[in-house]
Amino acid sequence: MKTVSNCVEDILITQPYLEEALSRNIINFSALAIELTEPISKMLKKPVKPGAIMMALRRYNPPVTLGNSIKMKKVIQNLGDITVRSNLTDFTIKNSDTIIDNHSKILNKINQETKLFYTFTRGIHESNIIISSILDDFTRECFKNETFLATQDGLSAISVNLPQDNSKIAGLYYQFFKRLAWEGIVLYEVISTTNEFTILVEEEFVDKAFSAIKKVKA
Repeated sequence: MKTVSNCVEDILITQPYLEEALSRNIINFSALAIELTEPISKMLKKPVKPGAIMMALRRYNPPVTLGNSIKMKKVIQNLGDITVRSNLTDFTIKNSDTIIDNHSKILNKINQETKLFYTFTRGIHESNIIISSILDDFTRECFKNETFLATQDGLSAISVNLPQDNSKIAGLYYQFFKRLAWEGIVLYEVISTTNEFTILVEEEFVDKAFSAIKKVKA
């Protein structure tokens, strides 16, 4: 049988910002209890008093704050260089039997001009190419027989080199997403490899996004 405490936990887990504020004791328990009265009453299908919710909030034992863990601090302190690349275009193309053959033409071009920015991701139904805008026309020509689902130019990529043990740290990416969300930065695309994390933003956000990521590293 579900209890008030179960409902409080369910709500806090789905709202990490709220959970973090609660764990740092910077939130008004009474006001939050009143705010949660209606949703928890609906979850339990019966009236619930704010007092019961406030008691559950005070008893809630959040996990250790990720940002304060020893491992997390070590990884954050050892973040590598932050690199910015501008003048990029993002192409989203519907998968087909010919897309790989056409893609090989892009690879041959990239091999000849190594300073260009390029990434390729293949999903179940669509593929994504992010490439230096100087190759826009060439890319369109290579895929002229394919179906373009979306195209966006005027983008910038911000890449962060991560320590080699980053894959063993839970919540590392959350530190970046949290800071970017707080700054009101819209992410157009997210790309990652084992030891590198890249976000793609519209050029109007690049300075703000770069500053936000540096704050994570600081």
